[in-house]
Amino acid sequence: KGTPPKKPVSKHRYTAATADKYELYQLAVQSADTDVEFLTETYEALNGRKPKHLREDFCGTALICADWVCRGEDRTAEGYDLDPEPLEWGKQHNMKKVHKKQAEDRLDLYLEDARAPGRKAPDVRIAQNFSYWLFMERAELLEYFKLAQDSLAEDGIFVIDLYGGTEATEEMLEERKIEGGFTYVWDQNHYNPITGDVVNHIHFRFPDGSSMEEAFTYEWRLWTIPEIRELLTEAGFGKVTVWWEGDDEEG
Repeated sequence: KGTPPKKPVSKHRYTAATADKYELYQLAVQSADTDVEFLTETYEALNGRKPKHLREDFCGTALICADWVCRGEDRTAEGYDLDPEPLEWGKQHNMKKVHKKQAEDRLDLYLEDARAPGRKAPDVRIAQNFSYWLFMERAELLEYFKLAQDSLAEDGIFVIDLYGGTEATEEMLEERKIEGGFTYVWDQNHYNPITGDVVNHIHFRFPDGSSMEEAFTYEWRLWTIPEIRELLTEAGFGKVTVWWEGDDEEG
C-alpha cells in the first residue's frame, strides 16, 4: 500500500493550529521577573526589610506566584482565581520551575473568589492586569478594597495596575510584535462613555497568515486614577502612591 505522505511541517514556531494561548499570553503580556523585583524593592524601601508572603488575586496561571517563591527559601505565596482552566494550566506548566527549586510546599493555589479570606496575612497583595475591573459597580470595588486592606500584615502593601489616558476610551487596535515569532493584538472593541463599560479582546497573529481571534475577551469598567485613589483612601489605606510606567532602553 505504500507509505502515507507526511503532513507538511510549518517552519514557523507558532501557528494558530499549534500555539497555546496561555503561553502566548505570558510571553506577550506578563513580565513576572520585573513585577517581583518591583514589589520587593518597593516593600523594602518602605519597611527596611524584604517581604516574605505574597497573595496574588485573579492569579490566572500564577506566574508571579511561581517566580516569587523561587526567589528565596523564606518566601511563600498563595494565588486565588475562579477560572479553573488557567489555574490548572499554571499547575501543569509554571510549577515546573517551582519543583526545580523545591518550593512547591511554599505555594498554594485556590479555586476561590478574590474576596475570599486568605490563609495568611500577606506582606504584599496584588491584583494585576486590570483584573479587578470586573467589579463594575463602585460599591463592589470599594468592598473588595476594604477586604484587601483588612487582610494585610502589619506594614503590608496592596499593589494594583491600570491603564488610562485619552487613548483608553478609543475603539482601536494596537499591534505589537513579540520575540518568538508572533504578533499580539490589543483590541479596544467597545467603550460606553455613559457607564465606562468596555469590551476588549486579545488576538494573536502568526507569520504563516493564521490567527487566533478573541483568544481572550474582557468585559470591564474603565476605572480612572482619581476614582481608584478615592476608593483606596475610603477603604482605609493610609497612603496611596501612583507609579507611572515609562520606557527604558529595553522597552
